[in-house]
Amino acid sequence: MNELHVSLIAKELAVNPSQVRAAAALLDEGATVPFISRYRKEATGSLDEVAVSSIRDRLEQLRELDKRRDAVLQSLEERGLLTDELRGKIGAAESLTRLEDIYLPFRPKRRTRATVAKEKGLEPLAVRIFRQDEMDLPAEAASFVDPEKGVADIGEALAGARDIIAERVSEDEQARARMRILFSGKGMMRSKVIRGKEEEGIKYRDYYAWEEPASKAPSHRVLAIRRGEAEGFLALRITPPEEDALRLLEALFIKAGGPASEQVRTAVHDGYRRLLSSSMEAEVRLAVKKRADEEAIRVFVENLRQLLLAPPLGSRNVLAIDPGFRTGCKVVCLDRQGKLLHNDTVYPTLSDRQREEAGAKIRDLCVRFKTEAIAIGNGTAGRETEAFIRGLGLAADIPVVMVNESGASIYSASGAAREEFPDFDVTVRGSVSIGRRLMDPLAELVKIDPKSIGVGQYQHDVEQTALKKSLDDVVVSCVNGVGVEVNTASRQLLTYVSGLGPQLARGIVEYRNENGPFRSREELRRVPRLGPKAFEQSAGFLRIRDGENPLDRSAVHPESYHLVDEIARDLGCSLADLMRDEGLRKKVDLSRYVTDTVGIPTLSDIMSELAKPGRDPREGFEAVVFNEGVQKIEDVRPGMKLPGIVTNITAFGAFVDIGVHQDGLVHISELSDSFVKDPGEVVKVHQKVTVTVVAVDLQRRRIALSMKSGQKKAESPRKRTESAAAPREPMKKDGTEKRPPRFSNNPFYEAFKKK
Repeated sequence: MNELHVSLIAKELAVNPSQVRAAAALLDEGATVPFISRYRKEATGSLDEVAVSSIRDRLEQLRELDKRRDAVLQSLEERGLLTDELRGKIGAAESLTRLEDIYLPFRPKRRTRATVAKEKGLEPLAVRIFRQDEMDLPAEAASFVDPEKGVADIGEALAGARDIIAERVSEDEQARARMRILFSGKGMMRSKVIRGKEEEGIKYRDYYAWEEPASKAPSHRVLAIRRGEAEGFLALRITPPEEDALRLLEALFIKAGGPASEQVRTAVHDGYRRLLSSSMEAEVRLAVKKRADEEAIRVFVENLRQLLLAPPLGSRNVLAIDPGFRTGCKVVCLDRQGKLLHNDTVYPTLSDRQREEAGAKIRDLCVRFKTEAIAIGNGTAGRETEAFIRGLGLAADIPVVMVNESGASIYSASGAAREEFPDFDVTVRGSVSIGRRLMDPLAELVKIDPKSIGVGQYQHDVEQTALKKSLDDVVVSCVNGVGVEVNTASRQLLTYVSGLGPQLARGIVEYRNENGPFRSREELRRVPRLGPKAFEQSAGFLRIRDGENPLDRSAVHPESYHLVDEIARDLGCSLADLMRDEGLRKKVDLSRYVTDTVGIPTLSDIMSELAKPGRDPREGFEAVVFNEGVQKIEDVRPGMKLPGIVTNITAFGAFVDIGVHQDGLVHISELSDSFVKDPGEVVKVHQKVTVTVVAVDLQRRRIALSMKSGQKKAESPRKRTESAAAPREPMKKDGTEKRPPRFSNNPFYEAFKKK
């Protein structure tokens, strides 16, 4: 293990090196993040998932840096350019950027104006000029005139020398480091419309003449402008004031007055404009994009986590409906384990006769299959179908719930759906998914690519590898945090369990199908190819509700069962008594059971789990009932107060489903009476809210909402008309602002300018 890596990571994360060393060792042994944070607290000093993930990611970065460092050293050594001083500088480089800056002057490159000048023998002249000593410059340059080498006169000699100096300036480590700071701190992001694309790119018109500091540009705006650039509608530049850049370089390279210094000044200006500026702009563009990606991914990850951990209805007999007008409503009946028992189609919207037939059929199905809840997809005809169902006079204890069906069609056409339901079409599979999503959102949503669930922001514009890794991490975290019932879990759900993966998940399902339900965690060892390591990593996260050992339904790891048995023996009670009787648990002196490998953190976790074995950590389910008189966007009027549910959170606000097939937007400035910096601090995905309609744009199918109380309060001095991330813009000559008016800072909100 590289101790330099350990000390660097410990410093960055403000933790003890021993914690980093222990976590790194466990990761290298194949342990997963959930397993380390849950079951190896003594080793890591109780590092949580965030810290362990950070250690894992930083180790990967540093190891990639080491690989690049080795490649650079090998390249320099093979070409006879490696000196002890250069080796030391390369070895001390702590970032890829620093390493590449050191290597840049030695990197093999295509022919440039500087290399051509060097081939003409002008490098000694460039060196003398760059020193800026007192000299007779014309005479010095004249000695390098050689028509046979392509240097016809003094002017060509000096021009070639300046080309060499310009390249040297653009590759200088110190110059690049300082210029990088300048571009990062003072770089202005400017976008303008491509001539002739004004009409075609109308959705980007807010950015036809946009300008703001790149360091303060919010993620959604950066990604929107870059998308407009990629689609050929916008041109984007990120540069600082040129005079600042030239002043910085002159301070570094101009030593004194005189003819030589003027030649260097000319070369410095040329080096910046022709070489260094474009190089630094490329870097800052990547840095701004990376920052925007990280923020967008953070928002997506948090939204996904909240959605995956949405309250489950639980094991109920569910009648699920995928609504439709012309094609009818596809109805399925599921048992308490989500097994498909029956499917049918009803047509409640085509004629009175068919409506009566549909009502009779629904009532009959509810009786036959002992329906305990009804799930209705919130897509086309959803509210009409809900009104129809509520008008049937069904038992009051059967909740009717609108279910977000985003991604259901993706699942229904997937290989996983075809494998599970080979004899049914996509409409039946979609209805099943809607019903199961009500029963257990986590178990059903893991079957869908997270990018298709609809809770992201510009998810197709961010770096896809980083996005996938982050989304996979949050799915793994949620699945293992909740725990998985091994006897009912799908293959897709089992795939995300710590230590398993697709092959072992398939093996568990096949074993279960051939041998019946697992009776104990120990029986998992019989699954083909599920070895000791996989058992160690996964067993604590797998639950067996009716297992032979009561601990099998808890999060207590099998490696700790002997401790629980010892505690029960010392108390003179049974395991069941210990789990049932809080008084017995309070008598336990945990310090008596501390060993070299088990400490108070693990023992405390065990006692907490004994108090609530197998209890679902998610909140209790509570249905949202939409306003009965508002079923489509045409029913929505400004001033209405409506119940809704948050479906997506972005940097500029939150989208809310109010039951009209079109989510409304609560802009960040309308989320609260007080200043809001991060929408995630105010609302959560799947949260029930009450909103006031601000504006409705029927043409664009957009709804502006507010969560303000309506009572005016003293405005915070920090309060602005736009997101806190967006700075005030310079004024035009006529005294007006260059920025667009309120709400137009993103392409979603053009319709909602205040009148």
